[in-house]
Amino acid sequence: MKRYIVLFVALWFTACKSDNSNYQKEAANPEFLIRSEVMLTESIIHDIFAPPVSARIYMYASIAGYEAAVHGNKGYKSLVGQLNGFEKVAQPKAGEEYCFPLASVRAYLAVGKKLTFAQELYDEFDKKLEADYKKIGIPDDVYDRSIAFGDSVAESIMKYASKDNYKQTRGFRFTVTNLPGTWTPTPPAYIDAVEPYWTKIRPAVLDSSAQFRAPEPSKFDLTKGSPYYKEVMQAYETVKNLTNEQRDIANFWDCNPFKMNITGHAMFATKKMSPGGHWLGIAGQVSRQLNKNYIQTAEAFALTSIAIFDGFISCWDEKYRSIRIRPETVINASIDKTWMPVLQTPPFPEYTSGHSTISRSAAVVLTKLFGENVAFNDSTEIPYGLPPRKFTSFIQASDEASISRLYGGIHFWPALDEGAKQGQKVGSWLIQTVKTHE
Repeated sequence: MKRYIVLFVALWFTACKSDNSNYQKEAANPEFLIRSEVMLTESIIHDIFAPPVSARIYMYASIAGYEAAVHGNKGYKSLVGQLNGFEKVAQPKAGEEYCFPLASVRAYLAVGKKLTFAQELYDEFDKKLEADYKKIGIPDDVYDRSIAFGDSVAESIMKYASKDNYKQTRGFRFTVTNLPGTWTPTPPAYIDAVEPYWTKIRPAVLDSSAQFRAPEPSKFDLTKGSPYYKEVMQAYETVKNLTNEQRDIANFWDCNPFKMNITGHAMFATKKMSPGGHWLGIAGQVSRQLNKNYIQTAEAFALTSIAIFDGFISCWDEKYRSIRIRPETVINASIDKTWMPVLQTPPFPEYTSGHSTISRSAAVVLTKLFGENVAFNDSTEIPYGLPPRKFTSFIQASDEASISRLYGGIHFWPALDEGAKQGQKVGSWLIQTVKTHE
């Protein structure tokens, strides 16, 4: 009888172990992280964060996700000591078993929630996510330990984020000078300048916001034949003679988090993802397309979001140095008072182009991670009623994102050209400075 009891216990233990034997592999499905990025994007859209602020949220959440995941992957390195001011992060206890992908998703979402407001948006998502993890059969003690570790990593990242000068720059407004050629608020809402002190935010890898300073824009001179006059007329004529394809490109890359619509006496807002959200959506889509594993996806989110974050800092450094007037303002005042841009003019100075800068910095990083000639369908705009667009490379996509601002009537050509150069330098510096694996 004793022999049968021992045999029964052995068989029972083997069966239980067999049920859970694949839980680490199943939990390492990168779809868990991609779903979390989509959820964070929904939250950011709901809260209407400005593009630079959205980039900050994505970056800290992505760093948290990467730092929790890196322990389960030999050859991959922490970002501690490689990012400005990032000196310490929570560590797992030696000798304990963890499910690091689970901890990673937990850390990613925990940081995302702390940096956004609409917590109720996560309720159903969290329930579904937990149910999906429970189906995998992660042992209770490993599950709880991994969740706790993810929370610890998130806490470390929030401490890191708290010292980037974000809080210190809240509440300051930009003073409009009304000097010739300088930015003034634009229709229809005439919103105050967004994030005029963003250059005070600590960069992730740049030495300073001015490390890759753009050259001075053309002298403001509306004399016919002057370089500036030619730039103005190029923007004016481009919009007047826009093709359907060019209009589609402008709308596809609009990425305006808060578009004001006016119908009669009624005004209402339309919300969309930010430029950074668009590029992180691309990162998730292509990671899935190329069957990248969990750590590769976490790495892509982390490095792409860092490139976008520092790209905004570099771009904003020039925006509030040159304080350049927007096409809509100068064309209406001096060329044609009835002219209107295709896209709504964003509430900040014109030079350089944020889209051009961050699109190229993101494209440079994604090219390094995924390859030079990766063709993909960008379906990020489907929720906004826009069909996917096909690209043969990340650089081609960034070029289209850049030129979309001329087609949209909200930038002059030099802002696009110099913005892309800025972005190239930011992305290349990141690749040179940060090493995620041996």
